[in-house]
Amino acid sequence: MTRRLRPEETHIWAKVAATVRPAPGRHFPTALPLETKPETLPAVAPQPAPAARPQIKRHGPLEGIEPRRKRRIVREQELGPRIDLHGLDQDRARQALTGFIARASEDGWRAVLVITGKGALGDGVLRRMVPHWLAEPPLRALVAGVSEAQRHHGGAGALYVALKRQRG
Repeated sequence: MTRRLRPEETHIWAKVAATVRPAPGRHFPTALPLETKPETLPAVAPQPAPAARPQIKRHGPLEGIEPRRKRRIVREQELGPRIDLHGLDQDRARQALTGFIARASEDGWRAVLVITGKGALGDGVLRRMVPHWLAEPPLRALVAGVSEAQRHHGGAGALYVALKRQRG
């Protein structure tokens, strides 16, 4: 919840805001002042605000990958196929990830690399959501652990996913 600014704060903010200029090489159109009278605006029924983010179902966090196994993955002794989710929207990325993990598990791979990218400002949607998807059914039954990748495998924009051994 945010509080309203006091009059002296509003005055200071106006001075600061007046000094802001676009970054060099970037041009943003300036907003045109709105000149409408309240009585000329049509009556509009209030709309419910859209949900900012979908609710994330909590199934408990996945464990990290045990240190000895992670060392083998980093040295690529266990690292199997890779999937790059760059450029996919959430729905397509989730479908692709689910199919990829299922196939890798069926093929007997013990670890895979999932490349999510970092996002424009380091807070990418896929980077944030993939660990949640891996912790939810049906993937949770296949995944033993998740860990951020080493720099040479993509660093913060990639994840090592350790898969459980499939019996039977």
